[in-house]
Amino acid sequence: MLWDIDYTLLNAGGVGRAVYDSVFRDMFGRGPVALAPMAGRTERAIIGDTLAMAGITDPARHIDEFVAELARRAPDLKDMFETRGHALPGATAALAAVAELGPGVVQSVLTGNVPAIAEAKLAAFGLDTYLDLDVGAYGDHHEVRAELVHLARSRARSAYGRDFGGKATVLVGDTPLDVAAALTTGARAVGVATGGSTAADLAAAGAHAVLPDLTSIPAVVTAIAGAT
Repeated sequence: MLWDIDYTLLNAGGVGRAVYDSVFRDMFGRGPVALAPMAGRTERAIIGDTLAMAGITDPARHIDEFVAELARRAPDLKDMFETRGHALPGATAALAAVAELGPGVVQSVLTGNVPAIAEAKLAAFGLDTYLDLDVGAYGDHHEVRAELVHLARSRARSAYGRDFGGKATVLVGDTPLDVAAALTTGARAVGVATGGSTAADLAAAGAHAVLPDLTSIPAVVTAIAGAT
């Protein structure tokens, strides 16, 4: 089980955008022209496009430094996440219900965030209890979200000694890019219409199941367990 974080499990209250602006100013002495689209994308892709839009020469050369700075600031952001953000309705109960499906179910994250930011967000709302974050995949690894699925499967296989190929992997996310990452890698895609994409958008992208939100635990379990 791989959960997206932003607008699937929680709303970070715009803290991420504020941190991007701050890091950019510290690195380049001015603000960005604009922030690249973030929904469903990885930090490496977002940073590269944001730098390019601002006219930064050879933006790829600065991505690792930008990622490192995001990670460095992460421990200090937990209070901001708590103050400005919130867990989405049903998120905690959904994680608990999936954990009760049995010892064979492993829950982690597949997120565009860098690991330290992901950990700070989840900890701020107590959503890390049921998640093995060591086998998750994060946005500092690759620009393409589907590549994160391969990484998460490899980490889970090493940790648990089992194969998570095909629909033994379930991705839950709020954007068509989440759905595409699942379909590209043969995983089961569960769309949740709690972000900027509608249920119709997620269905059109090919999601195997679509939920309006996570508040109906029976519906969540049915959507996820349909993979096995």
